[in-house]
Parts: sequence; structure tokens; C-alpha cells
Amino acid sequence: MAPSPRARVAAAIRRLGHGVVAHDVADGDLAWLADELETLAARVTASPPRHQRPRSSRDAPTAIEDGSGALALFADLAGDAVVAGETNPLGLGARLWLEGDTAVVEAVVGPAFAGAPGRAHGGIVATVIDETMGTVLAHHGVFALTAWLHVTFTAAAPLGQPVTARAWLAHRDGRKLTIQARVAARDTLVAEAEALFVAVDPRPFLAGPPR
Repeated sequence: MAPSPRARVAAAIRRLGHGVVAHDVADGDLAWLADELETLAARVTASPPRHQRPRSSRDAPTAIEDGSGALALFADLAGDAVVAGETNPLGLGARLWLEGDTAVVEAVVGPAFAGAPGRAHGGIVATVIDETMGTVLAHHGVFALTAWLHVTFTAAAPLGQPVTARAWLAHRDGRKLTIQARVAARDTLVAEAEALFVAVDPRPFLAGPPR
């Protein structure tokens, strides 16, 4: 299936952003680019406001509570997510999938998300972990928020190479869910993590932004 126009725009903006960071662009070209982008930004922001809603928003609470279609619902809600949202022009554009009960996210971190030279920013790695854990919640039919996230870094994550996070449910006690994760770059362990999530009623979130 061909990507949607929104996804194509997001991918192009991500490529542009990384390109500007990674290349020594001439001042004249940058000035021209700034003029073009300011015109385009004005056109885009003149459009009506958009409130993202899942396709199945009317049945969303039931889907989350009983687990039916929860992963599809999560994909709808996460379309603009900063890690695996294909329509987020400022995100990573990562891929996510399930291997049994384990959630997997694979991301190639570009220059715009660098920390130390040639390495991914540690906050970006933590963000990848958090979103991978969110996929675990969706797989188990739970809408929950992060209470705390503890990350132990063991190596630097490289730029421009696949970084793969895997997460799974370690323990559940009522509304409290403990999820663990590991991140690797090829055969190198980059980080290990554990987080506590607390299940909440999804309906306020699906109803729209606060007024």
C-alpha cells in the first residue's frame, strides 16, 4: 500500500531536517530554503485545526478493556507518535511489531537526534524504550500512563544504524504493570530498562484535548 500524503510529507520533512543538520549547506541556499519554508508553514497553519481520533473511537474503551483490536487502536492513536508514528514529521519514523508477547521497535536514529558525535542522544533511546513498552500495553489491552522509567545504559547507540528495542510484561498487580526492556544495536547491548505503568480510563483521552 502506498503511503498516505500525510505520511509522505512527514517522511520528506524528516529527511530535510536530518539533511540540514548533517550537511554544510551554503548560506544562500539556506536563505532560499527559509523563505520557501516560511511560505509553506503559513499555508499549512492556515488550515483548520486537526484533532486526531482513532477510526474506532466510539468503541475504543471496550476494545481496550477486553483486548480486542487494542493494538490496532494503539496504531491509530500513535499515528503522530514521536517514535513510530509515520505521520509525525519531527519523529523517528521507526517500525514496530510483535513477536509473541514481546513488542519490538526498530529505529534508525538520524543526525538531528545526536548526542555525542556519531551517537544517539540518550533521551531518544529512552523515548524508544517508552514507546516500545506502550506497544506491550496495547497488546495486553491496557491503556496506561508511565509512572516511572529507569534506564541503565551499557553502550552508546550509533547513528544511521538500526537500533532495536524489545519489551515485555514482567508483572501485573491490578492497575500497576511492570514492563522490562532491552535495546541493542546489532549484537551490542545498548540499554536495559524497567518501568511502572498505571492503567487509567481511556475515555477522557479519546474525547479530545482539554478545553
